[in-house]
Amino acid sequence: MRKILAISAMASVFAFCFSFAVSAAPSAKDPVIKIGVIAPLTGGVAVYGTAAKNGAELYTKLLNEAGGINGAKVELVVYDDKGDPTEALNAYNKLVTADQVAAIIGPVTSSPTFGVAEASAADNIPGITGTATHPDVTSYGKHFFRACFEDPFQGGTMAKFAFEKLNAKTAAVIYNVSDAYSTGLYNAFIASAEAAGLKIVGAESYTTDDVDFNAQLTRIANLAPDVLFLPDYYNRVYLISSQARKAGIKSTFLGVDGTDGVLEIEGADYSVFEGLYFANHYFSGDPSKLVQDFRKNYEASYGTTPNAFASLGYDAAMILYDAIAKASSAGVQIGANPKSYQAIIDRMAATDLDCVTGHITFKNNNPIKDVTIIKIQGGKYVFEAKYQ
Repeated sequence: MRKILAISAMASVFAFCFSFAVSAAPSAKDPVIKIGVIAPLTGGVAVYGTAAKNGAELYTKLLNEAGGINGAKVELVVYDDKGDPTEALNAYNKLVTADQVAAIIGPVTSSPTFGVAEASAADNIPGITGTATHPDVTSYGKHFFRACFEDPFQGGTMAKFAFEKLNAKTAAVIYNVSDAYSTGLYNAFIASAEAAGLKIVGAESYTTDDVDFNAQLTRIANLAPDVLFLPDYYNRVYLISSQARKAGIKSTFLGVDGTDGVLEIEGADYSVFEGLYFANHYFSGDPSKLVQDFRKNYEASYGTTPNAFASLGYDAAMILYDAIAKASSAGVQIGANPKSYQAIIDRMAATDLDCVTGHITFKNNNPIKDVTIIKIQGGKYVFEAKYQ
């Protein structure tokens, strides 16, 4: 499925998204910069991990074909964490001790990222997750960054959007009490709803292993809320949405970035999603040249339209390589050594870069950026608004 990308196509991408000059293609004797990638490539969230890995892989390919970083090619060392925190930590230890990487991209989901972020703090190894949105991800040290917005930001934004733009007066929530991602979003939504004047009339919970939500949804149906907030990943959002419509719930559904992918579920009844709004990091139909160049190159390489996880994996690589290039240009020998680690961390903290998901600067290692609101209409994703 892969195609060799033309040099002219690469040039247009790097004119927009690469802020430094690269040398001519390196020879076999040129140095290699090893970067670790941790992502769930199998298991229940493999669709996210594969997309994020593909995004980072694509940017790395474009970079290497354009000459690398000051003559050095980037080599990705990829491990599958299966969405499991223990597997993620095992992968981290291999990358640091055996593979001697200069920095790490990933993990992808929040729970596996906690352990990696904490372990890497002791080693002061630079890391960036494209997609882990829980606020604690960047709390372990100044070395670990993210390309995505935080859960409190998107959860709070959806509450404000419902009140200010949808004129909702009442809301209910059903969330996964055993998952940090879902619980964090629930807490942010509740806090922002109360501050905005959106009345929470019901809150129901479930656990990760649950597949029958009828009891919770029947109680919500009796409350007839204007909106129903579904802070979970796409596969469970589909289960809950389907059962909610059968339970007679006519509320407008609200989702989050984990909703991305619901229209790719094989055999899904898209009618249950009709009118759903969800927060996301970008919209593939955005007409900007940076987005469309990314989309064109991704589709040429992988044969599918990139989702938000792919765009964030791409941006994470862009941010990291920009920092590495600046450190290298300042005379730092990039590799598995403390001086290199700190130099990359310092340059990432000073990021000021146009990326696929928006212009990114960092505050406390978290990006300052807008939320893209997407609506599902007629079985398609439709851009609704940029919101903050």
